[in-house]
Amino acid sequence: MKNKTKPLIIYLVLLKLVLFFQSSLLIAQENKPKHQEEKELIQDDYYRTDFLRHENHVYISSIKTVLLTLNEDELAPAVIKLNSSNVLKLSFDILDLELRNYMYAFIHCDAMWEPSPLHEAEYLDGFFENYITDFQFSFNTLERYIHYNLLFPNDNINFTTSGNYVLVVYEEGNRDKPVITRRFMVYEEKVIVNPNVVRAAIPEERTTKQKVDFTILHSGYTILNPNLDLRVAVLQNNRWDNAKTELKPLFIREGELVYNYDRENLFHGGNEFRNFDIKTLRFKTENVKEILFKDNQNHVILTDDLILSTARYSTQPDINGRFVIRIQEGWNSDLEADYSYVHFRLKYPTPVIDGNLYIFGALSDWTFQNDYKLKYDFESKTYHATLYLKQGYYNYSYSFLQDGTSTGNPQLIDGSYFETENEYTIFVYHREPSTNHFKIIGYKHFNSRGPF
Repeated sequence: MKNKTKPLIIYLVLLKLVLFFQSSLLIAQENKPKHQEEKELIQDDYYRTDFLRHENHVYISSIKTVLLTLNEDELAPAVIKLNSSNVLKLSFDILDLELRNYMYAFIHCDAMWEPSPLHEAEYLDGFFENYITDFQFSFNTLERYIHYNLLFPNDNINFTTSGNYVLVVYEEGNRDKPVITRRFMVYEEKVIVNPNVVRAAIPEERTTKQKVDFTILHSGYTILNPNLDLRVAVLQNNRWDNAKTELKPLFIREGELVYNYDRENLFHGGNEFRNFDIKTLRFKTENVKEILFKDNQNHVILTDDLILSTARYSTQPDINGRFVIRIQEGWNSDLEADYSYVHFRLKYPTPVIDGNLYIFGALSDWTFQNDYKLKYDFESKTYHATLYLKQGYYNYSYSFLQDGTSTGNPQLIDGSYFETENEYTIFVYHREPSTNHFKIIGYKHFNSRGPF
């Protein structure tokens, strides 16, 4: 009898253990912090293409080299003043020769990039949907493509309200299936922003971080409740992943709001950006190790990159993570610049854990996409990746993204120094009494080393 009951007892004990662990997992899932659930959802949804994002994104792989800049200054942020002569320029290539009718529209957003409750008629003057009619075919290139340009505001459309905007490009008849989205801002000058970039005051941060102090002067403009109706966004090098968006005024004075914190407004100084020059494919240039022609395609092998976080700071000119399209041989960079497979290699002794390394900068839309993720090769002890890029001059960095997070960490590979030259941008958002949307009432773009 004992021999028969013994297996039954063991079975019952194991069953209780299984039920205990299942209930523990359910409790842990229920008690999971909300922010952790949101981060995991972001990670899961990031590579989906079946919904519209209110951020910079390209939804189909055949579209390349998307740029949204000031028409008169391609290195300036995509920001225009309301009721001014400022014009933004969108450009992109599609890597096939099938003509498509592309249209565009605009979405007004709040300070946190959620759609505002405004109807299109409340922020636009003109036709709400328009065609992109400026396109040309490439010539003298191995990769054949159609290059599209769009200038706005234009005769068909203008903006009547300041704020955050998303430009949406889509094929005719498919507005719910975007192919490109791009952020830009329209501002008014209702207040004055006085910034000052200094070394961090906290002793352990002084060698690695920069502190962005600023004051908002609003004499003559009423802000009844700055803590409730006012928001600010502080960006470093046009990045939104590490933007400061929750700052409140430390001191509220007559006509003056002071944001001089010790910790809340700190940014990693980072390092000067790495770069490579592929304006020509005929001979090796800056940081280009080899140029190959293989299988009817151009291949550019960059020099091996090294870890910079253990080195001393060294100043060098850069364009703060951007890229520009240029060719040395030819007249029209938009149409004569060719595409190449550009091969990156980063020497690293062991693979990182709890996250991944990415090529990061304007070339990746300042986001973390699978195409820009590096893979580790144990035999050569290097990370490597290959990107298909148009000829030009490029800045980039290597950024570590820890699992479950959305803010990159370039300083792991490239280091962080308070001396680094960076660009900063401050937007001041205000929701006026009895209104339901945020306007941009102040804007300042400046350099960590002083005025431009």
